[in-house]
Amino acid sequence: GPGNLGSQLVEYKEEMYITSDCGHTWRQVFEEEHHILYLDHGGVIVAIKDTSIPLKILKFSVDEGLTWSTHNFTSTSVFVDGLLSEPGDETLVMTVFGHISFRSDWELVKVDFRPWFSRRCSEDDYSSWDLTNLQGDRCVMGQQRSFRRRKPASWCVTGRSFTAALTARVCPCRASDFLCDYGFERAPSSESDANKCFANFWFNPLSPPDDCVLGQTYTSSLGYRKLVSNVCEGGSPESQQLVTAGTLHPDPGQDTCGGPLSQQAWTLACRGGVAPWCVLQGDVLTTKYQVDLGDGFKAMYVNLTLTGEPIRHRYESPGVYRVSVRAENVAGHDEAVLFVQVTAPLQALYLEVVPVIGVNQEVNLTAVLLPLNPNLTVFYWWIGHSLQPRLSLENSVTTRFGDPGDVRVTVQAACGTSVLQDSKVVRVLDQFQVVPLQFSKDLDAHNPNTPEWREDVGLVVSRLLSKETSIPEELMVTVVKPGLPTLADLHVLLPPPRPTRKRSLTSDKRLTAIQQVLKAQKISFLLRGGVRVVVAVRDVDTGPPSLGGGGGYWAVVILFVSGLFAVGAFILYKKRPGRTVYAQMHNEKEQEMTSPVSHSQGVQSAIQG
Repeated sequence: GPGNLGSQLVEYKEEMYITSDCGHTWRQVFEEEHHILYLDHGGVIVAIKDTSIPLKILKFSVDEGLTWSTHNFTSTSVFVDGLLSEPGDETLVMTVFGHISFRSDWELVKVDFRPWFSRRCSEDDYSSWDLTNLQGDRCVMGQQRSFRRRKPASWCVTGRSFTAALTARVCPCRASDFLCDYGFERAPSSESDANKCFANFWFNPLSPPDDCVLGQTYTSSLGYRKLVSNVCEGGSPESQQLVTAGTLHPDPGQDTCGGPLSQQAWTLACRGGVAPWCVLQGDVLTTKYQVDLGDGFKAMYVNLTLTGEPIRHRYESPGVYRVSVRAENVAGHDEAVLFVQVTAPLQALYLEVVPVIGVNQEVNLTAVLLPLNPNLTVFYWWIGHSLQPRLSLENSVTTRFGDPGDVRVTVQAACGTSVLQDSKVVRVLDQFQVVPLQFSKDLDAHNPNTPEWREDVGLVVSRLLSKETSIPEELMVTVVKPGLPTLADLHVLLPPPRPTRKRSLTSDKRLTAIQQVLKAQKISFLLRGGVRVVVAVRDVDTGPPSLGGGGGYWAVVILFVSGLFAVGAFILYKKRPGRTVYAQMHNEKEQEMTSPVSHSQGVQSAIQG
């Protein structure tokens, strides 16, 4: 095998070592790692260097690696991939397989060592060898075994009929043939009883087994069990006692089956999920069971057996139930309590979030779940590119977005074995305007208060406004709020910056156009049954439409800067008469660009421009 001398194995130095006594002693044979193959039951050892360069020489030994000879197995060097012998190590014929180049096919070279040997081995060519452990003890796993092997100086063929095993004799059992049984451990080495096994504090070796039936006897362990595959027999009286590994308890007292209930084998198993149920099984015919399944069901049972039909119970609604069973017979009583979580499978999950939000504004993320399963569902929230989710037992969380752009929000709801997931994209903007909307009261009677319905109504309103004002639909997002009365907010977004020769419709003019069509009651839609719903501007205490994303602050700044420019222009106009003509021409150009026409025609021509 490969290895190295030192305190630990190292990858850069793998030498080859050989042992002739089952690993008791080792001697080095090569300074580099080799492919190894055994022929004729180990009578021939073949070695080829494990290297990335092509080879055509192999080494072989017929004296257990004491001396090595070389042999040219091919005239052309081969990249050796491995060695193969067929039908096994009993033959003297081997095959070297590899390739001449990395692009060539497999190359197989057959090497026959039979001409090297002129005779078959006789009894004089073998010697006896005894297997021992590291301490020199011949009893290994309960028996003494002797093997015969060919003498290193004998050049002969053992053949396929060779049998290495010579004799085997069973040894008497000793303490070293045993391990501590379950629930036992050996005493500390400092004590006098270092080899004895003692019961752990949590284990009662006299307790009856779970499958014990009333009236039968059982055997308790003395703390020892024989090693697996150990075949020792008999031995000293102490060892024979270890072999029995148990004590029989036939007395009809506390040690017989059916003793105190704390030692009985009765089980309670419950399962939640789609069809929650509980199963109670007992093993003592005379035991009485008082069952409380936590949902108002209470009963008393007798004559329960492990082979009989178990008691089954189905829970009607999800929740956490306290299940208790009290077992009692003439020998005593015992009680067990189990908390069962019963869940209903999740049917639908919808992530409700405002699609447009300002930078650093607080936003509420809500997961609408059917059924809700309060306190039984865990919500995982992934926000943006974060791989670490936020966990909550509530179906909503609040957060803020510090940078503008599109942010994907994903929520996953897990309840028992049922898992659902939904995802939405939130647009985070520096500036946008919000127009509060309201609907005619007839809509409240048809409002199912579901996320899908609110989303559909918002799309209808945005589409109608785009048709009436010619403002692109992608620049308007209508968000219907949950609850009653039915209210909504219209988010008016800024168009993307792009070079143009003509002036586009400004933000103020877009808001004016939207407010005019709303006041004129031009935005309406029909419900089932012919009910017409009209959309109008909602009156709020804050006055005119608000600017989102911190736009109010920038509006103040813009107004202040505009005022400074106005004051400066006025001073220049008064002090420098030469500027009067320029100012008049500028005013005339402004008047030409906003020629006096009707408002609707002006909005239409401005959008077309």
